[in-house]
Amino acid sequence: MEKMLIINAHPKVEAAASVSLQVLQHFVEAYTKWNPAGIIEQVDLYRDHIPAIDYRVLEAWSKQGRGGPLNEEEQQITDRMSVILRQFKDARKYVIAMPLHNFNVPSKLKDYIDNILIARETFRYTKNGSEGLLTDGRSLLVIQASDAIYTNNDWYTEVEYSHKYLKSMFNFMGIMDYQIIRAQGNAILDRSQILEKAFQEAETAAKALAMAKTSNIEPIRSGLAE
Repeated sequence: MEKMLIINAHPKVEAAASVSLQVLQHFVEAYTKWNPAGIIEQVDLYRDHIPAIDYRVLEAWSKQGRGGPLNEEEQQITDRMSVILRQFKDARKYVIAMPLHNFNVPSKLKDYIDNILIARETFRYTKNGSEGLLTDGRSLLVIQASDAIYTNNDWYTEVEYSHKYLKSMFNFMGIMDYQIIRAQGNAILDRSQILEKAFQEAETAAKALAMAKTSNIEPIRSGLAE
């Protein structure tokens, strides 16, 4: 049974007033209707422990590279990172719900990407350059809320880095099916109209993802980091 992983990147994990989380809830309800037997897991980045790449992680990786033993704290951190990576790889469909923070992704989402962007696990280096390993037809849907509008081909469009970053990183891992729902303009437009449009897009995306089938090709699995 194919698994969907919801990555909740909202700092207010269960905020009822959050636009992105309202759209996410609507999406999940629609997806469940179309695929009642589907498996859905959720990770809440601002509630769950998501290690940041700090001095402890770098030291642990250095020791692993030398074949040396880890101390208790380092072992706990690397074990947690392995759990995060395995949960990500075991899914085939991904939904990220997030607010836009200063034209980019929330900080904990960047930490999460650092936990899954691992050489020999989700990509590998070759003599011809890097190559994504998750090439079995996986899909990513981004649900993003923002106060401004970023699709008017103006200055705001140019500096909206979040979707460029996410699309590039998932493409880098071999996940090419990328879609974004923008619940945008919340500071200047009528919120009910924004939600109505986003809900319609969420229903369409939910049906498409519920009907989609990924291949059974298993990606290459190896060590935690290079």
